[in-house]
Amino acid sequence: MSTSVKHGEGSAVLLVFAAVSVALITILSVWKLKHFKYKLINETGGAMFYGMLLGLTVRFLWCDGGERIQSMCSCRGLNGTHHILMVNITSHGCSYRHAGKLNQKYTLVQTPSHKETFDPEVLFNLFLPPIIFHGAYTLNQKRFTGNLGSILTYAFMGTIISCVCIGVSIYGFTRLIVLLGQAADGEFVLTDCLLFGAIMSATDPVSVLGLLTELRVDLDLHTLLFGESVLNDAVAIVLTRAITTYSQMGAGHTFDPAAFLHSLGMFLGVLVGSFFLGFIFTVITALLTKFTRLHENPLLETSVFFLLSWSSFLSAEAGGLSGIVAVLFCGLSQARYTNLNLSCDGRARTKQLFEVFNFLGEIFIFSYMGYTLLTFPRHVFKALFIAGAFLSIFISRACNIYPLSFLLNLGRTHKIPRSFQHFMVFAGLRGAIAFGLAARDVSTDVRRTIFTTTLLVVCFTIWVLGMAADPMLRHLDIRVGVDADESLHDLSSDLSSEVGTGRPDTTQGLWHRLDYKYLKPLLTHCGPPLTDSLPQCCGVFARIFSSPHVQEDEEQLCEIENDDSTFVLEETKLQPVSEGGDSRSEHQDDLLEGDLGLGSVPVHVREA
Repeated sequence: MSTSVKHGEGSAVLLVFAAVSVALITILSVWKLKHFKYKLINETGGAMFYGMLLGLTVRFLWCDGGERIQSMCSCRGLNGTHHILMVNITSHGCSYRHAGKLNQKYTLVQTPSHKETFDPEVLFNLFLPPIIFHGAYTLNQKRFTGNLGSILTYAFMGTIISCVCIGVSIYGFTRLIVLLGQAADGEFVLTDCLLFGAIMSATDPVSVLGLLTELRVDLDLHTLLFGESVLNDAVAIVLTRAITTYSQMGAGHTFDPAAFLHSLGMFLGVLVGSFFLGFIFTVITALLTKFTRLHENPLLETSVFFLLSWSSFLSAEAGGLSGIVAVLFCGLSQARYTNLNLSCDGRARTKQLFEVFNFLGEIFIFSYMGYTLLTFPRHVFKALFIAGAFLSIFISRACNIYPLSFLLNLGRTHKIPRSFQHFMVFAGLRGAIAFGLAARDVSTDVRRTIFTTTLLVVCFTIWVLGMAADPMLRHLDIRVGVDADESLHDLSSDLSSEVGTGRPDTTQGLWHRLDYKYLKPLLTHCGPPLTDSLPQCCGVFARIFSSPHVQEDEEQLCEIENDDSTFVLEETKLQPVSEGGDSRSEHQDDLLEGDLGLGSVPVHVREA
């Protein structure tokens, strides 16, 4: 027994070493591609390709060993003893093969399908939270809030529209599969198709950001696409959970109003609860960095920031909420509030830490996808289902972007151009979130069909659509290679009047006044004193939580220091950190609340 355990541990160590080697090869390949300015393949596609090579190698080696074992079992019968014993342990299936009779004892040989696979839960819990947090933390908040209404419309309404379109289209294809005799009637129900629709509605922020960063597209298009991909993950995750709950209540074949209302309530509860929990950890981090001297030790400051941010994910998962949604909103709010309390060294270290985790997590997860594509032992390929999936993702994307863009343009002065809409339909890349949702359950043939099809869609969108993005941008005549200096000029002109007065325009909307008069003074050293904003009955609370050294000049300094606090990934990869570029002054309180974030005033003409 000890020998087999040591052999299993040795195989696991060897597989981990192979994964690290794949990561190193991917990094060197990415460096070489950037050196030659080759834009057709980014790190996600390269990582997936090398993962497939690793999977092919492992599959070949293990299959060779399996054939040797099978040749040992040439005899039949053996007193009626089964040759293969399947033992189901939780979600893993362990297969043992009778290999003969030695000294009156049976030798059990474990098949490689159990040893050669990482646990996806461990992989996603380790690498996915920093990736999602990094995407939210590095959003250009100035442009994000300026287009907040449009982004929320695409993320919430668009995701629901995509889910319904994909689910209905796939359900039609499953009816065709049943008519052709390739599946039993009732094998695919509408809830299974809607579940697949929810999974496929999650566009991947990692792939989208890598694509947009490498090509340096128009900044408004960058904001719309990346903001939508970050937020729609939250909606797709909670929507998937709601559909699964509805199906588990035995309402998969007929409509059950009670189950539907329960699922709807769970959808809203999980979404709101996860957002609220993420903000709680932001409040804790902000108050801790505001009223302590952690800034005197940047190493401790960064460590506390990182652990509390990660704790939002772990706490949400432990409490039955969505960890991805919690860490997403935690990243958005940490960038807006806690980042103002960090020291300069703490901000730099925090940026670099999450950038490294994001890059390595991206490589490991996408290489794992390629690896799983060739090593997963129970793939189910249904040609019509796969064809329907590829067709439905384009139909759903078109039904999402074009109608919503038309409605949004009714309230925007700065319209979303038709060329932007075409590219947004084209650039619906799928990735880690879709794969993680599909990998949660592969216990039935239907779920394995969904898992296999999801993997194929991810590979197609990353490689084919990712490689065709640059030619598509040029065909649509969309600006590429946008210089950061141009962004810096646009944003600095926006802030000329605000920086001159040291405070933003207080005639803006309700959210702006709430943020400027209450939240920022409570969580940071910026904004007017709470003793001036709160009523006299809250005087004790105001004195306790007011910053002990906030001054008008320091308030302005706080805003100016924050100009460089949130970076944009393309500047980090292509330029020194000191060139703030598009992230310049992004935490200034200049929200365009008058048009609900629809972007009714063009960014390049918003001057004082």
